[in-house]
Amino acid sequence: MMAGVATGLAGLAACKPPPTDAGLDRELPEAEPAYASDPLPSPDTEGAMWARSSEGGRIIYGVPGEPAIMALECVDTPAASPAIRITRLSPADEGAGALLAMVGNGAIARVPVDAVEQSGRFVWQGEMQADSFLIEPLTGPRALTVTVPGAGMVTLNPSAQPARFVQECRSRASAEPGS
Repeated sequence: MMAGVATGLAGLAACKPPPTDAGLDRELPEAEPAYASDPLPSPDTEGAMWARSSEGGRIIYGVPGEPAIMALECVDTPAASPAIRITRLSPADEGAGALLAMVGNGAIARVPVDAVEQSGRFVWQGEMQADSFLIEPLTGPRALTVTVPGAGMVTLNPSAQPARFVQECRSRASAEPGS
């Protein structure tokens, strides 16, 4: 009897093959790859200069008569001192982040920047405390470069305007009541 049951089970097993992984490696639809935008060329800054913006509390950098390339703004923060908001007015991909590098005047700084929506488009923007060492490249009288990956390198021509602006922003902290 046992032999009959064993033969019957063997016969059933022969009818159906054992399970395999064959169906697990089937092709899944590929997700759309996400790529960063193509890198932009460095802007021509011959003749570019700093100027007070019509929107008070900030200065802008660019060639007269053309759109601004950079902006610095003094903003209040919960910290003890105000901050300098630096904006590279160049297209940025939504949700992107990078390090903005400033090199010049005997100093190097890297400031985290994010793609921030401004006037219906995304631009690079970050903040640093006005009394931070990160601001030092902007406080000297010589030229410096500002680079954001994919947004080209901007040469900031020699000017005392950024140093004055940073000093004005720093002095806001000491002018506030309770400082």
